[in-house]
Amino acid sequence: MSGLAWLSVAVFLASYALIATEKVHRVAAALGGAGIMLLVHASDAGAAFFSEHTGIDWNVIFLLLGMMVIVGVLKQTGVFEYLAIWAAKRARGRPYRLMVLLVVITGSASALLDNVTTVLLIAPVTFLVCDRLALPVAPFLIAEAMASNIGGAATLIGDPPNIIIASRGGLTFNDFLAHMAPMVVVLMVVFAGLCRVLFRKAFRYDPGRAAAIMTLDEREAIADHRLLWQSLAVLTVVMAAFVLHPVLHYEPSVVALLGAGILVAATKVTTEDAIREVEWPTLVFFAGLFVMVGSLVETGVIEQVARAAVSATEGRPELTAMGLLGVSAVLSAIVDNIPYVATMSPIVERLVEAGGGEQARVLWWALAFGADLGGNATAVGAAANVVVVGIAARNRVPISFWQFTRYGLVVTAVTVALVAPYLWLRYLT
Repeated sequence: MSGLAWLSVAVFLASYALIATEKVHRVAAALGGAGIMLLVHASDAGAAFFSEHTGIDWNVIFLLLGMMVIVGVLKQTGVFEYLAIWAAKRARGRPYRLMVLLVVITGSASALLDNVTTVLLIAPVTFLVCDRLALPVAPFLIAEAMASNIGGAATLIGDPPNIIIASRGGLTFNDFLAHMAPMVVVLMVVFAGLCRVLFRKAFRYDPGRAAAIMTLDEREAIADHRLLWQSLAVLTVVMAAFVLHPVLHYEPSVVALLGAGILVAATKVTTEDAIREVEWPTLVFFAGLFVMVGSLVETGVIEQVARAAVSATEGRPELTAMGLLGVSAVLSAIVDNIPYVATMSPIVERLVEAGGGEQARVLWWALAFGADLGGNATAVGAAANVVVVGIAARNRVPISFWQFTRYGLVVTAVTVALVAPYLWLRYLT
């Protein structure tokens, strides 16, 4: 690698170390790293602000902004209090049952929506129900972030890397359902079992609070019925547009911004109230992270690492698939999986063409599983993780990098280890 490439690696590792050790605020670390990358010309204004592959992903930023505004309006209706009471009553106040219920809801919704939208909607419910039952909220938020990443792997629209893979590989929505979804169901069941072990200290049952929950009427929690119906109508249209993206060809970010604008314009909610729930530090952190990772792409670091990993498998499909799965999981834990997949997908395309036949197509599924599941390993491995950590900090329940990561490493190791024999037995034997 060139001297500039090594310098960009050093800057990224230093920033990542500051984020991981929390010596400075993660936003300051990300912005500082991004600034140094621009200062040393590892990237430039054109690449950082306007490039689709090496710059800030404005689609992600504005998707988050639009959905945060919609969630902020919904919060004023009391619907999250309603859902919190409903979930607690269905679980009969039992903490583990509650976590499983929230995990299943999150994973299922993430298959139809993008995983960031799902955690934005489920997080307010989690805070409310945990407060009612005197439960620590951090384990529930961490479990939901991981469930969103696992569930999002099931469909073409569930996780942004899947969209990139589908476009490059000529794969359809039904291809993902047939090849990814069956294993994702298994992984969700296993993850529900893992939650029992990983978060067992959080399951403190309080009979008194559980009994009190059972006496509540969730319908009384709705504070503004008119605003609720208006908000639900807009949210339904937004979600339908997400699902119909292959037909309508409107980017999710455009849909979210239009929905937010219509909701604020058509209701009595003021602009100040609508933007109060926006996680501005999270958006800025994403911007800095995108610039740093884009610099690694710009200087050729990520592509060289990916090529070296693939060449080490000597062109054998079984070794290539297993190596691709493992390398994708590791790299997606460290850098955002969107630019990684954007860089890796042309290489995989050439490998599939060279291999020929249906067996070579397993490389697409190895890449998808590795990138999607690897995002669970660290607090910055996936967009949903970053959003959850940001929401927790805003509500004065900080989740440290290592608090998230010590659970994420276990979940990633187990899920990737289960996917490996699935790929081997279904496609390589």
